[in-house]
Amino acid sequence: MAPTTERRRPAVVIIGAGFGGLAVATELVRAGFHDFTILERAGEIGGVWRENTYPGAGCDIPSPLYSFSHRPNPDWPMRFSLQADIKTYLEEVAREYGLTGRIRFGTGVASADFDESSCRWRVRTEAGEVIEADVLVPAVGQLSRPALPDIPGRESFRGPAFHSASWDHDVELAGKRVAVIGTGASAIQFVPELQRVAKHVTVFQRSAPWIVPKNDVAYRPWHRRLFRWLPVTQKIERFRIWLVCEFLSLGLVDLPIVRAYLGRLGRRHLERQVPDRELRAKLTPGYAPGCKRALFSNEYYPALTRPNVTLETEKIVEILPEGVRTADGVVHEADVLVYGTGFQASDFLVPMTVRGRDGTGLAETWRDGAWAYLGITVPRFPNLFLVYGPNTNLGGNSIVHMLESQARYIVGAVRTLAGRPGVALDVKPEVAARFDTVLQRRLGRSVWTRCSSWYRNEAGRIVNNWPGTVTQYRLRTRALELGDYRAIAGEDGA
Repeated sequence: MAPTTERRRPAVVIIGAGFGGLAVATELVRAGFHDFTILERAGEIGGVWRENTYPGAGCDIPSPLYSFSHRPNPDWPMRFSLQADIKTYLEEVAREYGLTGRIRFGTGVASADFDESSCRWRVRTEAGEVIEADVLVPAVGQLSRPALPDIPGRESFRGPAFHSASWDHDVELAGKRVAVIGTGASAIQFVPELQRVAKHVTVFQRSAPWIVPKNDVAYRPWHRRLFRWLPVTQKIERFRIWLVCEFLSLGLVDLPIVRAYLGRLGRRHLERQVPDRELRAKLTPGYAPGCKRALFSNEYYPALTRPNVTLETEKIVEILPEGVRTADGVVHEADVLVYGTGFQASDFLVPMTVRGRDGTGLAETWRDGAWAYLGITVPRFPNLFLVYGPNTNLGGNSIVHMLESQARYIVGAVRTLAGRPGVALDVKPEVAARFDTVLQRRLGRSVWTRCSSWYRNEAGRIVNNWPGTVTQYRLRTRALELGDYRAIAGEDGA
């Protein structure tokens, strides 16, 4: 795509230099817009792939699909790439698109306020600096704030204790007794690694996850040469994976037969890898397949069958200086405590304070649960466009595809605003309400209503997931419809 003439306005501030922030930045560059700044609290890019460095950290979506469509990577070492390779990919993308010099590292955002007189956003950093922008794009993700369980005595544990997203690599685990609380996507990956080095690992499970085989392959040198010399072969690999994921996504709302297939696949995988009936019973999920995201692993079940691993299903009632006490009164002694308890995924943009027109607070607007038109924009918050916002997470496909759709939509808004300086776009309340009503009605038919998960807030509202395929989302966001918005003019507006 040939770039258009560089424009000075509108000025864009992007918050976050993970996949989402880079998706918007690369689309801006591809469209010829260069007046943007990326604010990043950390000292490097990468988002979750910078923070999550636990042993075995990797993606459960195959890399040919978990990458930008406009920047395929022929050098992936395997189909399901690990953390370091994904972070390297993002760094390469940033360099190739000239983004590195536009990122202000070590710059956290404390608040953002919309100034109605100028129709601009005033972004205040944690250091007190004020940065003005015509368009504000928070791209801080849904999985950036680790969640720690509210267990009595948590602070009393006398050994090292840390969350998987803040792994303490200075802690020596060899020969130690390690207690793992949680059996989500991260634990599935790091428990097998712990089993290989620890004296003993006790895994505390609240509910058993659905786990299916991981169809991983190492890409050989000839694979990478083929991808590089004949790019269509990697596109075919990407399309094949995308097609399977789209089919699986349909089963989460509209096709129960797909969920039944996932259930059979998961049960067969469990039976093959766990011969002990008692252990297998503990590992059998008690909820519908797909209600929580299915996990991929060939190593987790075998790790739990090893003599130095214990799966504990009794409820934790207290953490003591010497370990963990369960409801049966047993104290499980431990030298190290690792939390694999996920993230505060429903608290979007926290702890940032965002105020729109008339000082309207976004936190107050979202007091009953986060929502946004197309998962991107909220009434009374003009020219605020979210990336990976409410109801844009997926239960069975690549989030990068969703991020690209959002980035293209946002660039469409920037292109519209470029011809109308001093004007802001505010989505009409009735448009946003109608979208949310239809969305929630469809979510009510989904499998996600059948269990408790991080997809739902305390009131039971599903605030994270998109109830359809990525193709349906791409079609909904293919173009910004001006009729959905009200043009707000400042004193200098046209």
